[in-house]
Amino acid sequence: MNVDILNRSGVQPAAASRLAIADCDIHPRPAGGAVGGVPKALFPYMPRRWVDHVSSFGVAFRQPWERGPAYPKNQPAASRRDAWMPDGGAPGSDLRFMAEQHLDPNNVTLGILNPLGSGQGAQNPELSAVLTHATNEWQKEEWTSKDARLRASVVVPYEDALASAAEIRLRAGDPNFAQILLLSRTAEPLGQRRYWPIYEAAVEANLPIGIHAFGYGGWPITAAGWGTYYIEEMVGHSQAQQSLLISMMFEGVFERFPTLKVVLVEAGLAWGASLTWRMDRQWAKLKQETPHLKMLPSEYMKRNVWFTTQPIEEPEPRSQLAEAIDWMGWDRVLFATDYPHWDFDDPAQALPIKMDELQRRQVFLENAKAVYGVA
Repeated sequence: MNVDILNRSGVQPAAASRLAIADCDIHPRPAGGAVGGVPKALFPYMPRRWVDHVSSFGVAFRQPWERGPAYPKNQPAASRRDAWMPDGGAPGSDLRFMAEQHLDPNNVTLGILNPLGSGQGAQNPELSAVLTHATNEWQKEEWTSKDARLRASVVVPYEDALASAAEIRLRAGDPNFAQILLLSRTAEPLGQRRYWPIYEAAVEANLPIGIHAFGYGGWPITAAGWGTYYIEEMVGHSQAQQSLLISMMFEGVFERFPTLKVVLVEAGLAWGASLTWRMDRQWAKLKQETPHLKMLPSEYMKRNVWFTTQPIEEPEPRSQLAEAIDWMGWDRVLFATDYPHWDFDDPAQALPIKMDELQRRQVFLENAKAVYGVA
């Protein structure tokens, strides 16, 4: 049998020959400038009253500084330098450019959008509700309606739980949305009853809650004040998510809402095992205080909580990371790149640990499809 080796017409494209992946942390950014700290790209989705308001007064947050902690990022706009568009457009602001640089070459078949800086922590609760609603409309119009691979997060004004629940119910059943987006540093611990309407609406809508690092709670990441260096913020993200997870666990969120799915985004995952061991041991001695819990904390963890990979811990030897995942379960891990940020994880180089074929498919795609209900 003769084979024409020069005929490339039937050769599978390089991206198609790779393992399809789900990227569970992509950060889109509105194109163009801003007025009063609000992207002008959101103005078409806002009532005129609020466009005039931000033009006159801007947006105030629960922070000691107007725009959050004054820590420099490693790259401009916290992004890869090659993610800036040739015409100077901001990273993550153009779908075509994102597809050419990331979605297509990395064979991303499911991408979860997590827009940051969307007004979630605005001090004015009405303005926060307007900005988050506008961000959701913008995601549909500019992103998910134009690329079937992408799913939006329902951005909510989380300090106003009733307004958040209303926004969630508005998006229920809309295939453009795959999860609800909260941030980890809130005004009070996320297990507090004031936030429970959000969880109730999430369960009704059958949408997971993604809790991303950062936030506008107005508190430092330490118990004793603001740190000096940006690296203290970066390392402290896991501390913030451990605190909110402890709160949700012992306040009884997972007992009250047994089908609630919580995805912890961009704060590592290897700490999950040791934190759970500590919770189990303490609860065994102090369970009289929390009789509303019917299971061990570890059982709730393995039923209700997932982790994204970026930025993942990289111990030496690397096999120790695999051991931590072994305990948590390979079905608890969702791959993420954090595109277009400076600490982006390349799918070809991330997770340099030994995985069998089932584990690889779980982490890179199947777990996300299951959590987000995508066929």
